[in-house]
Amino acid sequence: MAKTIQAIRGMNDCSPTETPLWQWVEGQIKDTLASYGYSEMRSPIIESTALFERGVGEATDIVEKEMFTFVRDEESLTLRPEGTAGCVRAAIEHGWIYNQEQRLWYIGPMFRYERPQKGRYRQFHQAGVEIFGISNAEADAELILLTARLWKKLGIDQHVSLQLNSIGGLEVRTKYREALVAFLQNHLDILDEDCKRRLHTNPMRILDTKNQAIQEVLNNAPKLHDFLDEESKSHFETLCSILDAMGIHYEVNQKLVRGLDYYNKTVFEWVTTALGAQGTVCGGGRYDGLVAQLGGHSTEGVGFAMGLERLVLLVQEVNPNVQLARPVDVYVVYQGTGTTAAAFNLAERLRSALPQLRVMQHASGGNFKKQFKRADKSGAKIALVLGESEVENNSVVVKDLFGEVDQITISQTDVIAELTKRFA
Repeated sequence: MAKTIQAIRGMNDCSPTETPLWQWVEGQIKDTLASYGYSEMRSPIIESTALFERGVGEATDIVEKEMFTFVRDEESLTLRPEGTAGCVRAAIEHGWIYNQEQRLWYIGPMFRYERPQKGRYRQFHQAGVEIFGISNAEADAELILLTARLWKKLGIDQHVSLQLNSIGGLEVRTKYREALVAFLQNHLDILDEDCKRRLHTNPMRILDTKNQAIQEVLNNAPKLHDFLDEESKSHFETLCSILDAMGIHYEVNQKLVRGLDYYNKTVFEWVTTALGAQGTVCGGGRYDGLVAQLGGHSTEGVGFAMGLERLVLLVQEVNPNVQLARPVDVYVVYQGTGTTAAAFNLAERLRSALPQLRVMQHASGGNFKKQFKRADKSGAKIALVLGESEVENNSVVVKDLFGEVDQITISQTDVIAELTKRFA
């Protein structure tokens, strides 16, 4: 017997019993974005490696350790590890953001080579949102309000909290990095190997280390907000005032910097304690220099991304009774001479007249007892039964598989009205 082939470690299948919840979560995301007037864009999952080196940052963990990169015809290509860089590349290439505002969203698989764990995989899925061409803090606030509305729709709003920070512009971060490195040079003995490496490549990332001993030392480090320029302060104050007026609770976390080089001014994360250590549900911020950095005209940008695996896990954990659509509503069973064509005709007529219903027709033969077992297993509420006498009389038996309504026999001309009433 040939050896079975299994999925690559960290790249998971989603079973038919799991996909209804995924579809429901994705549907809530898409409906929420549509209600704010955002437009969907789609981009390739493979991009030039240089896009992520320039956009995400060569000193980030993603570029240094986590990208799936290969060479084809002497060109270095990478499976996308995040969505913003590809969205910006497409927007520049096709002129979507030249002298105009744009609100975009996307959803799909991303790829990072890291240790698989609960809610974090090597192929994972993200929904991302980007606003281009608006420099005001109102755009930042809109994204946060949008996510807050989504959490309510998903039933997780009591289990997530908002962390907020401003990291200023490039000049601010340059001055702060110098002060932070000078401080940490006096504490080299407490730094672990990862932090020592970051000290020379991306020292601000040390601020969100999970090492508690280092975090205690960082409590006495220079504070980023002491270095902010007046514009960054004013932008952050405006954002906070809008959130206060809208009743959005948040915590200002001066150690929050996010892991990508392109951020400036506002950064934020929605976090949860309901899933253990892996607590970030959604994160984002402003990236006013990224479009120009990737070759476009200077254009402001702000956005966020949320990991769907972690979001689905959170819904399962705190909102397990979410009402999902049945995979099948109506199951058509039939037996006897002349019933096959009649069953096909009936099922197709129902799909045309009632497209909102999920109609499954039995196809594997067998007697009525076997067919009703399949109907029960499908989860359908109603079985429509055709035998030779029903075909002859142009009638159909309507059987409630949940036992809530007595079985009846009606004319096939009345079946659409009957199903409309029962599924109203």
